[in-house]
Amino acid sequence: MEPRELIQQNPDISAYLAASEAVDHEHPVVREVVRSLAAEHPGAYAYAEAAYRHVRDTVPHSADADDPRVTWRASDVLEQRTGICYAKSIAYAALLRARGIPAALCYQRLAEDDGSRPVLHGLVAVLLPGERTWARQDVRGNKPGVDAQFSLEGERLAWTVRPECNEVDYPVLYTEPHAAVLDALRAAPDRPHLWRTLPTEL
Repeated sequence: MEPRELIQQNPDISAYLAASEAVDHEHPVVREVVRSLAAEHPGAYAYAEAAYRHVRDTVPHSADADDPRVTWRASDVLEQRTGICYAKSIAYAALLRARGIPAALCYQRLAEDDGSRPVLHGLVAVLLPGERTWARQDVRGNKPGVDAQFSLEGERLAWTVRPECNEVDYPVLYTEPHAAVLDALRAAPDRPHLWRTLPTEL
């Protein structure tokens, strides 16, 4: 089930194009990826999908790859080719914003079947030209049992929330990574430490 209504944290759409320390889309590493993708996919829709596939498929999720490194800047995610869902979402947002496509960070709370061990999961929402509504995308990376796809015609996320399991779709579209997320990433010396300090709710 898709959230009833996604809510912009900031009503000014230009806020979803801004560069920042984390969404550092003016960094040369980010710009080089943008140039490469845009050369083959000049249209906004084609570029957004190509950028999605680039982050989903060429940047392994660090847990899947058993990579201890923790990244949080878009440029580091793309250069080191590693990151968890939050970091990969930041990288995708940067690639979109660099092409003038509004991108927001948003979140789900996921849990075990019995509702225990909740954890936040990071997504990106995109607003393409001509579209009236934001569309959430999941660049976490696919694996057995996970088949996320770029889609504007209904969500194709890694997971659909189960309210009966204490799971939540948070409707707010953030201009920047949520402070709880960014603080955890920045404070973690490695992924095992990060796994013990992941935020469990917003």
